[in-house]
Amino acid sequence: MNPSPEAMHIHEAPPPVPQHLALIMDGNGRWAEERGLSRAEGHRVGAEVVNRIVRVCRSWGLKHLTLYAFSEQNWGRPEGEVKALMALLLQYLTDQRQDILERRIQLRAIGNIDKLPLWVRAPLKLLIKESKEARGMTLNLALSYGGREELLRAIQALAEDVRAGDLDP
Repeated sequence: MNPSPEAMHIHEAPPPVPQHLALIMDGNGRWAEERGLSRAEGHRVGAEVVNRIVRVCRSWGLKHLTLYAFSEQNWGRPEGEVKALMALLLQYLTDQRQDILERRIQLRAIGNIDKLPLWVRAPLKLLIKESKEARGMTLNLALSYGGREELLRAIQALAEDVRAGDLDP
């Protein structure tokens, strides 16, 4: 019995999966406004998409996923929108905690997480700690990040090493 052409494609090797995928989470508010919805609703829908993206990337065998979720410049948004974004982050950490742990996803955060409100920072740090031994996939959340700010922090750390005598200028 000869297999159909469609059946033959089932057994082909899948395309190669990159080791690291980085996504800038941008445009959710504009997407919502274009549809007559609130910016907060756009961010909520975006968070749902994140859940699907993480699951698909994990199922594909992706090793590292970085989500640029909240830039340093986002602090300049209206206070209500910032609070809504922080609440979504907390909801994600709470709702996805078990899934992250069961799927062996190591959660990391990059950026100035000390700037996050304590009510978000504490559960974030706890989930980072709980998932630190996981080796299925690494999920990096870029929070309160910015290129200039990262360079400044790196230069300050370098200068501190020089001042402490740990590095020869």
